Amino acid sequence: MRKIAMVGAGSMAEALISGMVNNHLLESKQIWVTNRSNKERLQELKNTYGVLTTYHLQELCQGADAIILAMKPKDALNALVTIKEFLEEDAMVISVLAGVSISSIELLLEKPMSIVRAMPNTSATIGKSATALASNDQVTNEQSDRVEKIFQTVGVTRFVKEEQLDAVTGLSGSGPAYVYYLFEAMEKSAVELGLEKELVKDLIIQTFLGAAEMLSKTTKSASQLREEVTSPGGTTEAGLKVLSDMHVDQAFFNCIKEAAAQSKRLGENISNEMESKVVKR
Repeated sequence: MRKIAMVGAGSMAEALISGMVNNHLLESKQIWVTNRSNKERLQELKNTYGVLTTYHLQELCQGADAIILAMKPKDALNALVTIKEFLEEDAMVISVLAGVSISSIELLLEKPMSIVRAMPNTSATIGKSATALASNDQVTNEQSDRVEKIFQTVGVTRFVKEEQLDAVTGLSGSGPAYVYYLFEAMEKSAVELGLEKELVKDLIIQTFLGAAEMLSKTTKSASQLREEVTSPGGTTEAGLKVLSDMHVDQAFFNCIKEAAAQSKRLGENISNEMESKVVKR
């Protein structure tokens, strides 16, 4: 890749910059960044990572293999309308804008372009994101490889159909919060049983890491692994019976289903609002 242009300079933009630079996907000087008006933030990224910054949009987009849209969704309309005339036709537009559909981006750009939507999660900041990618028909195999390489610097990637992104949002997009919620519940219980909070934290973290590593290193299903831990009449069976009696599995099902439904509702609202503004322009 020759050059990547980043529009937006928030936490996700920084995670991607850090991932690309630290994993040597690109040299710092191959990454250009802009935002709406926060010069101090651009200077911070320049000082930390050595990237180039500019408010000249032609300079930003010229020769870029990919333009990453990392602003807030509410700012997407103005940003796309402003930069579209500077986008080169062989460039790929990568959007990390939650809820903004590929069709809405196509409508705003008003010309055929390769477009990829990405749904990372907050664990991208430590290189452990689970990122789903969806593309339009303009994206070439070479471009697919490029976008995978970009997001693999912050975790694992999988291509899905665009209509599956709402489910991905409900699962892995919001997923870290579910894990933190479970952590909180386990921590509170253990402290009430008399364990010191710092000890509890270490034990729970290692338990989560160990279980995740087991799942990643074995061909056994989660169900099989659970059964292997559960001895008849033992402590694990007693604890799991409480979870079963309280329908915790159904609670998680409803949780992910509702998060996915909310993602779909928000996405439709954002896309409808953007498209209505385009019509009025």
